[in-house]
Amino acid sequence: MTNSEYYNAAEADSVAAGQTNDAGWILDYVTNKNYIEFKPFGKIMLPQFEPIEFLGLSIDLSPTKYVVYLWIAALIVFVMMTFVGGRYRKSYIPQGFTNFIEVFILFIRDEIVRPNIGDKAERYMPFLSTIFFFIATCNLLGLVPYGVSSTENINVTAGLALMSFFMIQIAGMSNNGVWGYFKGLVPHGLPVFILPVMIVVEFLGLLTKPFALTIRLFANMTSGKIVILSLIGLIFFFQSIVVAPVSILFTLFIMVLKMFIALLQAYIFTMLSALFIGMAVHQEH
Repeated sequence: MTNSEYYNAAEADSVAAGQTNDAGWILDYVTNKNYIEFKPFGKIMLPQFEPIEFLGLSIDLSPTKYVVYLWIAALIVFVMMTFVGGRYRKSYIPQGFTNFIEVFILFIRDEIVRPNIGDKAERYMPFLSTIFFFIATCNLLGLVPYGVSSTENINVTAGLALMSFFMIQIAGMSNNGVWGYFKGLVPHGLPVFILPVMIVVEFLGLLTKPFALTIRLFANMTSGKIVILSLIGLIFFFQSIVVAPVSILFTLFIMVLKMFIALLQAYIFTMLSALFIGMAVHQEH
């Protein structure tokens, strides 16, 4: 089944569910689709490609709404950093927007990267700062009218977590050697009969790190959207205009709070990635 067939079937199911389930329209908003909707003005259908067969797997590269907004976020970060870099080449004294971005960069360096990685912090600063700005941009796009937070899709957060996972392994191997890194995962001085158990435990520990990064970001961003939609849905659920002022006020409060959460989640993801990299680099601690 192609993306187009899957999402058309999902949309039909959501419509059918909406006839019997008041929450169906909320699930429809957080479901991935092969089009971008601009209610009540219509929708933009995204191009669909034939799946590629590779090693017995069917890979569908057709873009979806989350993919499009992921590209938009990447473009915004690229243009923003290109602009800031150009201003720095002209003058090392930041002004205006450049000064605003420098505040975040210095915060990432001094409060996240250096405390967790130490003397090798500068080597991983480009990766971690890029992760922070990209996630923050993705999160904030969801607050723009008709915007979508790509981090509300678990595939996106899993992709980000995998990049952090590979960076953690590369950092550990480059600083301790391949054998030294894997040897250092197991605490020294353990009895021989415990080693098989500890090896399995440490291996599972490597996998739980990207899993935690994936679920934490996805759950927090998706839950925020569901809470906002649920508060708006109270007006239609009670079918009374009396509920509208309270519902709207709480929705505005949650949206303001979500602006803070958007930056907080970017900070947490970056901080945990830096912490895991520091643990891989300095295994002796």
